[in-house]
Amino acid sequence: MLEQDVVGLDNFATGFRVNLDHVRENVTEQQWRRFSFLEADICDLSACHSACDGVDYVLHQAALGSVPRSVADPLRTNHANVDGFLNMLIASRDASVKRFVYAASSSTYGDHPGLPKVEDLIGKPLSPYAVTKYVNELYATVFSRSYGIDCIGLRYFNVFGPRQDPQGAYAAVIPRWFEQLRQGVAPQINGDGETSRDFCFIDNTVQANLLAATSKNPDARNLVYNVAVGGRTTLNELFYSIRELLSREDARILQIGPVYGGFREGDVRHSQADISRARELLGYQPTHSVDQGLAVTCEWFLVRKS
Repeated sequence: MLEQDVVGLDNFATGFRVNLDHVRENVTEQQWRRFSFLEADICDLSACHSACDGVDYVLHQAALGSVPRSVADPLRTNHANVDGFLNMLIASRDASVKRFVYAASSSTYGDHPGLPKVEDLIGKPLSPYAVTKYVNELYATVFSRSYGIDCIGLRYFNVFGPRQDPQGAYAAVIPRWFEQLRQGVAPQINGDGETSRDFCFIDNTVQANLLAATSKNPDARNLVYNVAVGGRTTLNELFYSIRELLSREDARILQIGPVYGGFREGDVRHSQADISRARELLGYQPTHSVDQGLAVTCEWFLVRKS
């Protein structure tokens, strides 16, 4: 794994170029020279072909995330998440890649009430975003059967960690609350705060991607896997955990309470993953609990410039 040549493709629709600067600061000059970057859009098939040319493994993370964004603009979400995904599959097929690993989503479980969520039991989608991520799984299955491409989908459950953008209408809850509390602003909790999620620290997600790409287990191929820690944290619990961490640097933060608003359209009430398939077939073992991940994330926010 140390002698990789890496190709990156991004249009910075939701990401930031400064994150590449951070990578460069943390690798050797020789390692950096083995990285090439293409600033382009996955909705451009020719760009996808360029990125996949000569590549052995594709780790496809690109998408327009956010359930509310998809409700507000389903056409743009579909264009990036379905058309762009199909472009990457076609480019991977044409380049004869060894394996195509892609970011799936826990939103695929939709209105299925069962907990914990098991990969083979899903309900009806509750948002345009969820529809697009389910279509990704269907396309991956069809391409595997029709063209022999090795495809593995990773259903992420509420990934968080350092460098996650706290700004904008569609910022994820954890970075947004960290930033708001640091600035003395009372965060809003959608609903009564008892909505629960299986929050997953980014290091766990990276581990799952590497295992999925390199697994030699023939039984692991062409499946989808839950990627989470297998627990449940309510939004109320999350808020008080973040507030406690930040208060160690500024005790005044303990005086800030949440503001409760309406439930968010398209959201499921509870989410929790069964991660036994990933453990058994990929060897996945989360290295960070929610609390451990929040502590690492807090350290980043405390040194981040406002």
